[in-house]
Amino acid sequence: MLLHLSNTSKNLSPDLLACHEMLCEGSRTFYAASFMLPHGIREPASALYAFCRVADDAIDFSDDRPTALKALQERLDRAYAGDPLPLPADRAFAEVVERFAIPKVLPEALLEGFAWDAEGRRYEDLAGVYHYSARVAATVGAMMAMLMGVRDARLAARACDLGVAMQLTNIARDVGEDARAGRIYLPLSWLREEGIDPEQWLAEPVFNESIRRVVRRLLQTADMLYKRSGAGIARLPLGCRPAMYAARYLYAEIGREVARNGYDSVSQRAIVSPQRKALRFLSVLAAVPRFEGRLSLPPLEETRYLVDAVAHAPIPKNPVGRIYKGLPRKSFDDKMGWTLELFSQLEKREKRLSSANKRMIS
Repeated sequence: MLLHLSNTSKNLSPDLLACHEMLCEGSRTFYAASFMLPHGIREPASALYAFCRVADDAIDFSDDRPTALKALQERLDRAYAGDPLPLPADRAFAEVVERFAIPKVLPEALLEGFAWDAEGRRYEDLAGVYHYSARVAATVGAMMAMLMGVRDARLAARACDLGVAMQLTNIARDVGEDARAGRIYLPLSWLREEGIDPEQWLAEPVFNESIRRVVRRLLQTADMLYKRSGAGIARLPLGCRPAMYAARYLYAEIGREVARNGYDSVSQRAIVSPQRKALRFLSVLAAVPRFEGRLSLPPLEETRYLVDAVAHAPIPKNPVGRIYKGLPRKSFDDKMGWTLELFSQLEKREKRLSSANKRMIS
C-alpha cells in the first residue's frame, strides 16, 4: 500500500521517495510545513505536490506549450483510468486520487490555470485574479483538505480561501520578477486607478508610490482571506492543524516581509530568513488554535465549483480517521528540536545554492 504508517522514510516506496525529493527541492515552505503532518497524510501530500510540480515544470520548460498541455491532460486521463505512465509522480498520484476519491475536476482546473499562464493571460480586475488563483492554488488547497477527510462544503471553502490567499502573496512578492519575464498578474484596473498604463509600465517596470499602493492593497486582500481560512483550519482533524497553521503563517510572513521592504517587490524579492521561519514555526507549535473567522461565510464565487466538487465527492473507503490510530505523539521539546534542525538544514542548503549561483555568474 502507498499510504502505510511508517515512522521514517526508509520504508517508503521508491515512488514516494522520489516525490519527497521533489518536495525538498521545490517549495521550502510547503516542505517545512509537511513535517508537521501525520505520516499518513504527509505521504499522499508529497505525491500530490510532485505531480503538480511535474505538470508546472512541463509547461514552464517547454518550447511547445500547447503540445505540453495536451500531453499533461493525457497523463491525467491515464492516472484516473488506473493506467498511469511508468513515472514515480504519476504512479503515486494515481494511487492517491483513487484512495481519497479526489474528483477529476480539481486537477483539471489546475491544468487550466497552467494553460492560462502559457497564453500569458492578464486579469482586468480582482475577480479575474481570483479566477486564476482558484485554478493554480485553491485546487491544491481543496485536494489537501480531501486528504484530511474534508467533505464539508464550509471547510472546503475555507481551504480554497487559504489557497487563494497564498497565491495573492506569491503575486505580491513576484511583481518585479514577473514583469521582467513579460508577465503581470496585478489587477489591471487597479493600476489604471493609480494612473499607471499597464503596457507602458510593463515595458519599463519601476517601483513607485502607485505600485506600492497596489501591492499593499493586494496583500490586504490576502490577509482578509488568511483570516477567513482560520475557521476551517481550527476544525480540521487535530493532527493536521499544526501543519496548516504553519503553512498559513509562513506564507503570510512573506507578505509581511514585502511590507517591511516598503512594499517594493519590483527592485527586490522578499525572502524570509530560516531563523524567522523557525521562530514562526515554534510560535505555531506553542499556540492554542483559535476559531478565527466565520465558518459559515460563503465561498468566493470563483472557487464555488471547486467547493461543490469536494462536497459531492464520495467518502473514501479508508476513512481518514483510521490514519491517526497508533501514531506516536511528539512532545513539544521533540517538535522544537526537529523544527530547529529542519531550518538549519534549509539554511545550509540556501547558502550552498547561493554560492553556486555566484560562481556561475562570475
